Amino acid sequence: MTSTQPNLLPYLQNLAKELEGELKYDSLTKTLYATDASVYREMPLAVAFPKNGRDIQKLIFFARDYGTSLIPRTAGTSLAGQCVGNGIVVDVSRSFTEIIEFNKEERWVRVQPGVIRDELNRYLKPHGLFFSPITSTANRAMIGGMVGNNSSGTTSIVYGTTRDKVLELKTFLSDGSEVVFGELTKREFEKKCLLDSLEGNVYRHLKNELSVPENQDQIRENFPKKSIHRRNTGYAVDAMLESEIFTEGGGKFNFCKLLSGSEGTLAFTTEIKIALDPLPDPVEIVVAAHFESIHQSMKAAQVAMKHPATAVELMDKIILDCTKESLEYNKNRYFVEGDPMALLMIEFTGKTEAIAREKGERLIADLKEAGLGYAYPVIGPDKTKSAWALRSAGLGLLANIPGDRKAVACIEDTAVDIEDLADYIDEFDKMMEAYGQEPVHYAHAGAGEIHLRPILDLKKKEDQEEFYKISLDVAKLVKKYNGSLSGEHGDGRVRAPFIPLMVGEENYQLFRRIKYTWDPNNIFNPGKIVDTAPMNSSLRYEADMVTPEQDTLMDFSHVGGILRLAEKCNGSGDCRKLPASGGTMCPSYQASRNERDTTRGRANVLREFLTKNQQPNAFDHPEIKEALDLCLSCKGCTAECPSNVDMASMKAEFLYQYQKTNGVPLRSKAFAHINDLNKLASLAPGLSNFALGNSLTSGLMKAVLGVASKRNLPEVSKESLVSWFKKNSDKYPVQKPVIKSLYLFVDEFTNFNDTEIGIKAIKLLRKLGYEVKLVDHQESGRSALSKGLLEKTKKHADANVKIFKDIIDGNTPLVGIEPSAILSFRDEYPRLVSQDLVDAAKKLKFHTLLIDEFLGREIAAGNITPESFTKESKHIKLHGHCHQKALSSLTWTQKMLSLPAHYSVDIIPSGCCGMAGSFGYEEEHYDLSMQIGEMVLFPAVREAKESCLIAAPGTSCRHQIADGTGKKAKHPVEILWDALI
Repeated sequence: MTSTQPNLLPYLQNLAKELEGELKYDSLTKTLYATDASVYREMPLAVAFPKNGRDIQKLIFFARDYGTSLIPRTAGTSLAGQCVGNGIVVDVSRSFTEIIEFNKEERWVRVQPGVIRDELNRYLKPHGLFFSPITSTANRAMIGGMVGNNSSGTTSIVYGTTRDKVLELKTFLSDGSEVVFGELTKREFEKKCLLDSLEGNVYRHLKNELSVPENQDQIRENFPKKSIHRRNTGYAVDAMLESEIFTEGGGKFNFCKLLSGSEGTLAFTTEIKIALDPLPDPVEIVVAAHFESIHQSMKAAQVAMKHPATAVELMDKIILDCTKESLEYNKNRYFVEGDPMALLMIEFTGKTEAIAREKGERLIADLKEAGLGYAYPVIGPDKTKSAWALRSAGLGLLANIPGDRKAVACIEDTAVDIEDLADYIDEFDKMMEAYGQEPVHYAHAGAGEIHLRPILDLKKKEDQEEFYKISLDVAKLVKKYNGSLSGEHGDGRVRAPFIPLMVGEENYQLFRRIKYTWDPNNIFNPGKIVDTAPMNSSLRYEADMVTPEQDTLMDFSHVGGILRLAEKCNGSGDCRKLPASGGTMCPSYQASRNERDTTRGRANVLREFLTKNQQPNAFDHPEIKEALDLCLSCKGCTAECPSNVDMASMKAEFLYQYQKTNGVPLRSKAFAHINDLNKLASLAPGLSNFALGNSLTSGLMKAVLGVASKRNLPEVSKESLVSWFKKNSDKYPVQKPVIKSLYLFVDEFTNFNDTEIGIKAIKLLRKLGYEVKLVDHQESGRSALSKGLLEKTKKHADANVKIFKDIIDGNTPLVGIEPSAILSFRDEYPRLVSQDLVDAAKKLKFHTLLIDEFLGREIAAGNITPESFTKESKHIKLHGHCHQKALSSLTWTQKMLSLPAHYSVDIIPSGCCGMAGSFGYEEEHYDLSMQIGEMVLFPAVREAKESCLIAAPGTSCRHQIADGTGKKAKHPVEILWDALI
C-alpha cells in the first residue's frame, strides 16, 4: 500500500491535521525511511513523528480503519528488516526521549522508548548505576529498540539481556486501549484473565495455550538449549512457561518477557521501566589474544569463559584488514601484532589496575599452557576505549570491502552453547567453503554467538538465491546443535521464514495464534516473526540490476563511482550519535534530530534517486538538494563513519552537476569568488571595511546576497600577506642555524583577512630556525569547491600541483595555516586534478602539512624546545577545525601549545563550530549554525576564565566564536609567537 493510491491521500492529509506531531508522505521522507541497517527496502505509505500517546492512539485507529499498518522505529539500526514495511513508519526518536522517573534505592528507571542507551547511562553514572546491556550501537541505539530486539551486547555473559532487565511496559494495544504490563502474582494473573477486554483476552489466551501439556512439551523439546542466554527465535513463550503460573516453583508472571523481543508486533510501547545494575569495578584492562586460526580462537573462548571475564569478543582477519583502510580506526590498531587470522578481546575489571591485570595474566597463562595463541598484549585502562572502538566499528567497516560484494547480514545472529562453539564453527566454515565463501567472523565469542556473514553481491540474481540457500543450510546446522538462529538481532523478515524449522511447526502456529490474539487486524509491524514474505524479496537491489554510471568531474573511481560511494552506507547509523558521544560527524543532525540530516539519510537519498533516475540530468532532483542542504561539509564522515562515506565530496559533485541544469545562485558565485572580491577590496581596505561594517551598506549587501543580518562580515587586512612578505622578508632572517626549509602556502583567508596571523607564523618559524619561502601560487579553491564550482577548483588545483610538484619533498614540505585550504592538497586535489597530474598530486599530499603538524613534528624531533619560550603559566582551551580532526589530528596542535613549560591545554570536546565556511553566514542557515555552536562550543568558551586563552586554528571557527560568545579566539601560532622569549 502506497500513498500513490488516490483514495488514501485525502485521509492522510486529514490525519496530518489531527496529529499534534507530524505526518509526512512526500517522496524524500519516504525514501529516508524505506531502509534500515538491513538489506531490505520497501517504500512506506507515510512517516509519523508522534508527539504523545494521543497521537499513537490516533495512528492505531487510522491503521485499523484504513487497512494499513504501523512500523515502530527508533534509531533504525535493525539488521533483520524490522523497521521496513509498506505501512506508516512511526518514528519515536524525536519526541519520546524523556527520562520520566528514577529510583536510586530500588535501582530502576522509567523512560520513554526514544531515550538513547548511552545518554541514559550518562544520567545514571553519578548515582553509581547503569543499564547494563551494551550494544556496538550504544551511542545511538534507543531503549525502545533494545526492548523490541531484546538486545544483549558485549557484557551479556555477566549481565544478561534486555529481557532480563524489563520490569514494566506501558503500551497501546491494537484496539487503542492503554495497558501497563508488569510482574503479577498468581492471584493478580487470574484477575487479569477475568477482564472483559483485549487485555483480558491476551491473558486468557496464553493461559489456555500454555496450560496444555502437549504445548508445554513442544516448547521444551524444540526451543534452544537453556544454557544459551541469547535466544530470540520467535516469541519467548519458553520464558512465559517458566513462571509460577505454569511451572511449580517458577517466578512471577510478567508479559514483558514476551513483549521483549517481539519486534513491535504485539503492542506499541510508550514507557519502559527497567532494572539497573551497580557500576562495574572502575578499572578495566583488555587482553588482546592473537591466533593463527579461527578454530584456535574458538577453543580459547572456551578457556576464557572459565575466567571472570566481563567480555570475550572476536575480530577476524577480514575485519582487521578493513581497519587498515579507515582513517579513524587505523589509529586504534596499535596493539595488533603481526597478521592474525583472529583476535580475541577479553576484558577484565577490578577495583585497581593490579587486580584487573592479575586476572588477565591468569588467563594468559592458561592460554599458553593450552597452546592457544601467539601474542597476548595487555591494553591498559587508558587505552581500552580506543580498542573497543575498533571492535564496535566491525559492522560499518564491512562496507569497506571493495566492489559490489559485501558481507551480508542473514546468518550473523546464530548462538550456540559455548561448549559447542568450536565444533559448530568448524562445520560452518566447511559448509561455507563448499559455497566458495570466505565468511566474516566477529563479535560475541564468549556468549557462543559469532556474527557470521557470507560475502555476496545482492545485485545478482544468483547471489540473491545463494542468500537464501546459505541461510537455510545454516538454520539446519544451528538446529543440529539446538542453538538459536536469532541471538540478539531478532527474526524480522530475514530469519522469520526459518522459525518453523527452528522451533517446529506446532510452536510456529502457537506464535501465529498469539500474534492474532493480540493484533487481530495485523496493525503492528506485520510480516515480522510470523507470516513473512520470502527472505530474498523486497531487497535493496533488484536482481541482476546494472549499477547506473554517472560521469563526474571529481574522480570516484577508487570506490567504483559516486553511486557506489553512497552504497557503502549500510545503515548502521553511527551518524546519529549525539554531541556527548564525541566526534564531529553530522552536526546538523545533532541539532535537528532529523533523519534527513544524517550521512545515512543523505546516502539513502542519493542511492535511491541516482539508481532509479529518469531525468536527463541524473542529479536534477530537488529531493537530493533538500537532503544535502544542511550538510556542512565538515568531513567528519570521512573519518568517523566506519564505511568512510565521504558526503562532503558527494555534495560538492552534486552541486556541480545540479547547477548545470539549474544555474549557479548569485550568493554561491560571490562566496566561490571570495578571493577575487577580497583582492579587489584590498585596493582600498579602509573604504572596504567601512562598507563591510556600516549598517546601511553592509545591510544592503547582506540582503542582496542572502547573508544573515546578525553576522559580522570579515574585514580585509590593511595589507595582504604576500605584499607584506615582499616588502619585509629580508627584515626577519632566520635567527639560528637553519634547521630546515619550507614553503608556506598562503591561503586566500590568511592572505587577505588574517594577515597578522600569517606574519606571526613567518616570524615564529624564522626565529626558531626555519627558512620560510614563498612562491607565487593560486588560491586553494576551497570556497569554490564548497559551492560546487568544481571547474574553477580544478583550475586552481592543477596550477598549484604544477607549481609545487618539483619543489616540495620530504625535506622541504609545503606548510599551510588554514586547515580547510591546505588539507585540500591532501584530500580533494588527487581526485580533482587533470589525469596527467594525478601521480604528482598523490605524491605531493604526503609532504603537505598543517603548520600545527609541522611544529608538532619538529618538537617531537627535539628541534624545538621549551627553552625558547616563556615560563609564565597559561591555560588554553582548544577548539579543533573539522577538517583537521577528520584528515589530521588535534594532537599536533595540543603538542605545540603545550611546549612552553607551564602551558596547559584542554581540548574542548566540540564537534563542528557551526560556521563551516560560508554555511553559517547564509540567512536560512544562521539559526541552525548558532544552535550547533550552542551544543558544546559556546558554553565551553563562556565558562572559561578571563585569563584562559581560546585557541582555534580555523578562520571560520574564530568568527563563529566571536559572533556566538563575544570572545576572541586566537590561532595557535599567535599563542606560540606571544610565548617566545
